[in-house]
Amino acid sequence: MAQHIKRASGGASVLVAAAAVILAVLMPSAQAAGLRKAAATENELASRAAVQVMQSGGNAIDAAVTAAFMGGVVSPTSSGIGGGGFAVVWLAKEKRAFVLDFRETAPAGIDVAAFEKRPFSDPERGKYTGVPGEVRGLHTLHSKFGKKPWKDVVGPAAQTAKQGFAVGRFLAGSLAAYAKRLSTEPALSRVFYANGKPAAAGSRVTRPNLAKTLEQIAVSGPAAFYEGAVARDIVASNRRAGGALSMADLAAYRPVERAALHAKWEGHDVYTMPPPSAGGLMVVQTLGLYKKAELARLGRESGAYQHLLAEAMRGAIADRMRHVGDPDHVALDLSKLNSAKRLARRRARIAVDRTHTLPRFGLEEHGTHHLTTSDSEGNVVALTTTVNRTFGAKVVADASGVVLNDELDDFTAAKDVGAFNLQQSPNRPRPGARPVSSMTPTIVVKDAKAVLALGGSGGMTIATNVTQLLVSSLVFDLKPQTAVKLPRFQIPTGGATILLEAGASQALRDDLAFRGEIVGTVRFTQSAVQMISLRNGQTEAASDPRKHGAAALR
Repeated sequence: MAQHIKRASGGASVLVAAAAVILAVLMPSAQAAGLRKAAATENELASRAAVQVMQSGGNAIDAAVTAAFMGGVVSPTSSGIGGGGFAVVWLAKEKRAFVLDFRETAPAGIDVAAFEKRPFSDPERGKYTGVPGEVRGLHTLHSKFGKKPWKDVVGPAAQTAKQGFAVGRFLAGSLAAYAKRLSTEPALSRVFYANGKPAAAGSRVTRPNLAKTLEQIAVSGPAAFYEGAVARDIVASNRRAGGALSMADLAAYRPVERAALHAKWEGHDVYTMPPPSAGGLMVVQTLGLYKKAELARLGRESGAYQHLLAEAMRGAIADRMRHVGDPDHVALDLSKLNSAKRLARRRARIAVDRTHTLPRFGLEEHGTHHLTTSDSEGNVVALTTTVNRTFGAKVVADASGVVLNDELDDFTAAKDVGAFNLQQSPNRPRPGARPVSSMTPTIVVKDAKAVLALGGSGGMTIATNVTQLLVSSLVFDLKPQTAVKLPRFQIPTGGATILLEAGASQALRDDLAFRGEIVGTVRFTQSAVQMISLRNGQTEAASDPRKHGAAALR
């Protein structure tokens, strides 16, 4: 086991880990024999905090909550308490999956007609903001299944925001790339643009206003966020940017427990996120179309293999556009949509030398931060959280330091479903509705034990990336550290039919073209997958290098 040691004055050595309570491997990937405490997130501070809370008596649920709060402090481009998310949990003792939807909701006063005229002007950007679900969602997970006191799982994030942290590589890159826009927001400028320049990787910043808010949440729970001064600050800031949030919207918000979307495949039980996620639909339909032996014969690097997966994904995207919305507002029979007979008919239309193209449409998603945790008892959490675009709506509730999301942009406009023979979208905006998301937290179980957990970030690419890594891991028995590094493809919403990451071979491009694919290239990606494997007596955790994350293992 690696020990990270620094030399203190006088020659004494001390552990880097806080209070010298943890000796942890902290790197892009790590592995150890047996069930271990593990975390894979997009930021090493979040992974370290997650493992530390387990080392001090917490479980995987405590660790996930800690990592989510910490991620919102140190990786604010993608997540934070002004957003929301989804969680899939495997409870080892109860041998069951638990699913929580803490996605943002549209405020009661949403201007539905205005969403047909997007994009909004900068002074109206607050219209994109949904009622944040993060704090109530994390509190619900903790109150149901956590072991540590609430203040102990919120405390690390509050302390880090107050005392400061080193800016990570991904955050530094985002601050530089979006400097012209972000530096005009005073609350962001004060923290991340000292002297008018974006904070560089390794530079130290503090977030004192957010620290005070987190300290209040640690003491008083969700009430400190959804009522009182913080809530008033959020509402006022949103209203100044043209939004419709109200104190009543915040007070009324509740997360929703949902039944996991479940598929049996090749001796495994796969539990993933149901609507309002469309990502789980893609996972389940892809598994339902193919057998392991069929895919294994093709080989992961072959054009035929990648083409067949791409065809499955295009079918799932079409189903998303035609059928998926907030299940509390749209009637959706998933058993019919994913029936063996229906998928068999679809499979019969898929050929290795022919491509079905999607109609061009304008649906886009952005941001997100996925994290995965596991403990020595076999409990596992896959949790994806988001504020959508970089720094969400780019509205910061100044006094509280809360970055507000722009999730309502994920509602679908009527003009984007006409090509699917629809008059209106099942994912249309309406008061209280949750917009459809691609977030795909997923856990795989074998013989009543969790063996694999994963999820990703990157908007519309989340579902395609998670599906690729899940299938590759189960078909080719890839280790997480190998799986997250391999080149992937994306399914665009127009133009090319498939986008390959830079570096793909010309032979693969030619092979895909032979099969009718219109091949393009991904020049830049903010998509990352985090994975934990508990297979073959080994605990292995890996963080995707695309966003410079880190895995921690003890």
